[in-house]
Amino acid sequence: MQSRFRSDRRLTVRMGLTLFLLGLLYVAFVAALIVLLKSWVLVVVIAAGVLIAQYWFSDRIALFAMHGRVVEPEEFPQLHAVVDRLCAMADMPKPTVAVSSMDMPNAFATGRNPDNAVVCVTTGLLRRLEPAELEGVLAHELSHVAHKDVAVITVASFLGVLAGLVVRFAFYSELLGGRGRKDQNTLAVFAVVMGVSAAVYAISFLLIRALSRYRELAADRAAALLTGRPSALASALTKVTGDIARIPSEDLRTAQAFNAFYFTPALGSDPGVARLFSTHPSLEQRLAQLGRISAELGEAAAPGKAG
Repeated sequence: MQSRFRSDRRLTVRMGLTLFLLGLLYVAFVAALIVLLKSWVLVVVIAAGVLIAQYWFSDRIALFAMHGRVVEPEEFPQLHAVVDRLCAMADMPKPTVAVSSMDMPNAFATGRNPDNAVVCVTTGLLRRLEPAELEGVLAHELSHVAHKDVAVITVASFLGVLAGLVVRFAFYSELLGGRGRKDQNTLAVFAVVMGVSAAVYAISFLLIRALSRYRELAADRAAALLTGRPSALASALTKVTGDIARIPSEDLRTAQAFNAFYFTPALGSDPGVARLFSTHPSLEQRLAQLGRISAELGEAAAPGKAG
């Protein structure tokens, strides 16, 4: 079913191109591992297991890692009311609604398709945002579900996870099983496996970052157009980004593994080089786009629409 979120052809093209390139990389990676490790059964079992886990259980993994739980309308009536209203406006199925007990203000969406999606907000976000701001954030997350880029980013990230697992497996098997019987051939295979895995991880990392930054701009744009209040979304972005920057870095470490799924990345007060490889565009870019949309909609002149 097609939702009323405005479609984004450039996002669709980017998702298709990213999956195609990662698919080629995946085939080459698996073929190289089969040749090097001389055990196609082991390689296929590991690859299939990780892909299935990523695709089918990504929502449960994310909720568990972020201390989230599914909540009923009786527990959070206002949150459910906003989601219900937005889903009706967008003509899309209502996702499962969850709340994380984390004080870090943020939200994320995950799931393999619109019928099996989860939208989760933290208690820190609920405590800090005004109703119009919360609506903008939830519209942003729902647009990820409607555009199906949540599923794409989940599948895309699988290759990097697989490469990381292979590096660990090769390292520990060499460390534990190779003592006393190492030879030049074994060391050469070990070095090549590590090198190939590192290269695959680096390439997939860059491809995912490029797609992720664009999809965040697409979600901002779609949310602003659906709600008609880009200034409310801009206000939420400014508030959340500023509050996250004040949270101690040690409290953000667990959350940073899921940055690609968040409304805004969990970066500390001094992100440094991390911002160059961020999954999200800069706050300035996002606010500039929302400012242009606001001008196009004539929001500033419309009473009652300020965030």
